[in-house]
Amino acid sequence: MSATPLDTIFKQKNTLRSKVKKELRSMDPTLRSQEDEAIQRIVLEAPWFKSCKRLCAYITCGPLREVDTSKLLSEILNNKDKGDHLQAMKKLYVPRIEDKNSHMRMLNISRMDDLIPNSMNILEPAPVDAEGNERENVMFANEPVDLFLLPGLAFDKSGRRLGRGGGYYDTFLTNYQELAADRKWKKPLFVALSYSVQILEDGIIPITPNDVYVDALVSSSGVIPISQAATEICS
Repeated sequence: MSATPLDTIFKQKNTLRSKVKKELRSMDPTLRSQEDEAIQRIVLEAPWFKSCKRLCAYITCGPLREVDTSKLLSEILNNKDKGDHLQAMKKLYVPRIEDKNSHMRMLNISRMDDLIPNSMNILEPAPVDAEGNERENVMFANEPVDLFLLPGLAFDKSGRRLGRGGGYYDTFLTNYQELAADRKWKKPLFVALSYSVQILEDGIIPITPNDVYVDALVSSSGVIPISQAATEICS
């Protein structure tokens, strides 16, 4: 049988994934560390981050060579104890992978100790807290999320995002957008964190109808607004 257009796109995506992974593996560790610091500093100083009250953010997985988020998460969680008014207002949700069928939940945590390693040694929130209570699932929260800090393998300045092929984020973000629309909530800002080598020329990343675009990129060079919403917030 001849390949369908989707089969061709998936093949192109896998080829591009291999290329970007090779670039990441060859990235100088010192440069990666410098970019990690710069990206997190830019986010922490951004008005759209300071003003957000509820956000979803990923837990960095070292072997995947994702942009580090440890400083961001520590600032959010630790500042709750410092009386920092802006930071103390933030409620944080982080991902928990439930199965291999692109099923992911975002659960609330209040400290780094709430995280435990899964079967792949990736830190995730335990489903219940120390008192045995179920953690709040962002899909059942009474208030909307303002911001998503997203990982990815490659991006371009038109908002295209290439994931790792599991479909977890595209599925989750689509479901959350539908929830927000149903509840007449403002769409949250989708911001991807990216090393310089992950930002590709426009049009190179193949897309399917299920792919979700990002509103902005943050690289070590600064914030790159893409959508109108991001442009207004960043101006």
